[in-house]
Amino acid sequence: MTDDAEPRPTRAPRRDAALRRDALIAAAADCFTTYGYGVPLETIAAAAGVGRATLYRNFPDRAALALAIFSRGADRFEAMLDPGLPIGETIEQLVRAGAESLALFARIAAELHLDHANIGRFQELRGRMERILAPALTAAQARGEVADDISPRDLVLTIRMASSLVQPFLSDEEVSVQVQVALRLLLNGLRPR
Repeated sequence: MTDDAEPRPTRAPRRDAALRRDALIAAAADCFTTYGYGVPLETIAAAAGVGRATLYRNFPDRAALALAIFSRGADRFEAMLDPGLPIGETIEQLVRAGAESLALFARIAAELHLDHANIGRFQELRGRMERILAPALTAAQARGEVADDISPRDLVLTIRMASSLVQPFLSDEEVSVQVQVALRLLLNGLRPR
C-alpha cells in the first residue's frame, strides 16, 4: 500500500457481519419454534440467507444459538425494566414481552442436552436475569410490595410461572385477566394472613 492510497473502510464488513449474526438469531428462533430444537442447522442458515459456514463462524453449535436467542431476550428485558413501576406491573410487562422467549425456552429445554460448558453458560444467563431484575425487586421491597426474603431468583421463577399462562389463542384482554389472577395468587399467596 502506498502512502497515497486510502485505507479501506472496515465498518461495512463489521456491520454486515452483525446483520448476518442478527439474521441467524432471528431465523434460529423462528425455526426452533416451528420445527423444534432438532431442526437441521442448514434450515436455519437458509432461513437467515447465509451459508452453513457463516452459521458455524458465528455459532459453534445449536446450544450457542439458543443461548444467543435468550441473551437477546435478556437484552430486551434490561432495556424495558423500570424499577419505579409497581412490581405487579413490572412482572406483567416482562411476561408479555417475554412470553414467546419463555415458551421457546420451555420447548428447547425439553430437548436440550448440554455439556458442562453450556450448562455454565445457561447458568450465567440465569444469573444475568437475576441481576437485571434485582433493582426492581429492591425497589419493590423498599415500597413494601414484596417480602424482604424474596430473592431475584424467586422473581425469575415468578415470571416463568406467570408466563406459562400466556397462550397464543388468548385475546389481549384474556391474557391480562390470566396474568392478574396469577399475580394475585403469587404475590398474596394462598394462605390466609
